[in-house]
Amino acid sequence: MVFTIAISDERTPLKNNTWLKIFIGFFLINWINSYVGNTDTANWILENTLVFLFLGFLVFNYKKFQFSDLSYLLVCVYLCLHVYGSKYTYAENPFGYWLKDALDLSRNHYDRIVHFSFGFLLAYPMREMFLKWLKFPSWVAWTLPIEITLSVSGFYELIEWAVADVFFKAQGDAYLGTQGDIWDAQKDIFLAFIGSIIATTIVKIVKGIWKGTKK
Repeated sequence: MVFTIAISDERTPLKNNTWLKIFIGFFLINWINSYVGNTDTANWILENTLVFLFLGFLVFNYKKFQFSDLSYLLVCVYLCLHVYGSKYTYAENPFGYWLKDALDLSRNHYDRIVHFSFGFLLAYPMREMFLKWLKFPSWVAWTLPIEITLSVSGFYELIEWAVADVFFKAQGDAYLGTQGDIWDAQKDIFLAFIGSIIATTIVKIVKGIWKGTKK
C-alpha cells in the first residue's frame, strides 16, 4: 500500500483509495465522538459549520481534484484537532487544561494550538493545489499558502466577531474563547501565519535535500 507525498496525474477511485478511506474512518469516529457528550450543542453546531462546508468541497471535487495521501493526512489531523475542541469549547478543552497545569501556563492554550495547526498542517495541501491544480509557478506555490493563511485567519476572526456579537450573542463567549485576552484575535492570526511559514520552510528544506540525493 503506497503512501504518496505528491499529487499523481493518475486518478484513483475512492473505493480503491485505501489511505483516504482510513483517514475518513478515523475522522468520522472523532467527529461522532465530538458530538456525543458535547458540553454545548449550539456551540458545537457553530464550530462545525465550516467543517461541513470544507468536507463538501473535498467530496464533490474528488473526481476532478485529488490530493496526495500526505495532504489528506494533514487535513485529517487538523480537522480532528478542530472537532475535538468543539466537543468542550476551545476555552474549556481538557487537553488545554492539562497543558496549562503541566507547563504552569496562565490560560488554556488549546485554541492557540489549533490556530497554529491551521497554518502548519494546511500549507502543504494548499501548495499542492496551487502547484498541480492551478498550475501556478513554483515560487507562487511556495508563497501563496502563507498569504492565504494570513488572509483566511483574518477573515475567520471577522466571522467569529459576527457570529458572537451580531447573530448568536448567547454563544458569544463560548464561541470566541478569548479568556479575557484583548489581543486574542491578533495572536491567533500570528500563530497561523508562523505555522504556515514553518511548514513551507520545512518542505523547501526537505525538497532541497531530496534533490541533492538524486544528483
